[in-house]
Amino acid sequence: MAAHDGGGHGDSEGSGHESAVAQVPGGLQVAQDGYRLAPVSGGLPVGKAAPYRFRIVGPDGSPVTAYTPTHDKDLHLIAVRRDLTGFQHVHPTMAADGTWSVPLAADAPGQYRIFTDFQPAAREEALTLGVDVPARGDYRPAPLPAPERKATVDGYTVTLAGDLVPGTASKLTLGVSKGGRPVTDLQPYLAAYGHLVALRDGDLAYLHVHPDGEPGDGKTAPGPDITFYAEVPSAGAYRLFLDFQHAGKVRTAAFTAVAGDAELPPAPAAPGHDDDGHTHD
Repeated sequence: MAAHDGGGHGDSEGSGHESAVAQVPGGLQVAQDGYRLAPVSGGLPVGKAAPYRFRIVGPDGSPVTAYTPTHDKDLHLIAVRRDLTGFQHVHPTMAADGTWSVPLAADAPGQYRIFTDFQPAAREEALTLGVDVPARGDYRPAPLPAPERKATVDGYTVTLAGDLVPGTASKLTLGVSKGGRPVTDLQPYLAAYGHLVALRDGDLAYLHVHPDGEPGDGKTAPGPDITFYAEVPSAGAYRLFLDFQHAGKVRTAAFTAVAGDAELPPAPAAPGHDDDGHTHD
């Protein structure tokens, strides 16, 4: 299944799996080509969910109400804290006036990035727009986890094969197992056996890629392996989030991957200390 082009999405089909490098990666802009992400809510609550509301305003200044579905939904919303923790992938509902709403809560205080991934009916390509949203409280950023080839979630083990190469479509294969046995009956979720989101550490440049093939095409197996082609725009550290469904539940496995010869960023300074570890008032 090809990924939709949102200014920074990977392209999972085509000759040689090649795709053009976008000038501006997806999610770094609040407005693009006359479309604007306009929050209605002022922030996120911590712990207890409350409706988060926003609109997509079109080139004519009115809220967009007509969309072309991408992967079974008119709009996908990704929320993540600036330190790449607290990842959520949810699907808001839209009122007749074009206002979107979804129950949303932050896991912990901090600055969050909200990404909206959608395709207006009047446009041939999808867009990804992003905005920062605060969750009030004492923000204690977490260090970026070291790169690993395995991640565990709810008793499942997901193994990552392949490496990110800047500026080209990189083949990544993620294998799902449970209790040491390959999972061969993954369930379709949003018209695919897996969804992969890549976020660049530092500015949270966004890539949304999808695997080759689709359920029911006669050649795509429901696990254990899901293969993606992801194009990252630069060297750097990235956080990868794989959504997959099994036994009726969607789970998310997370990895850190480094593209090119980049190094991991230094760990955040502890509260009350500067970057050299010295105490300050």
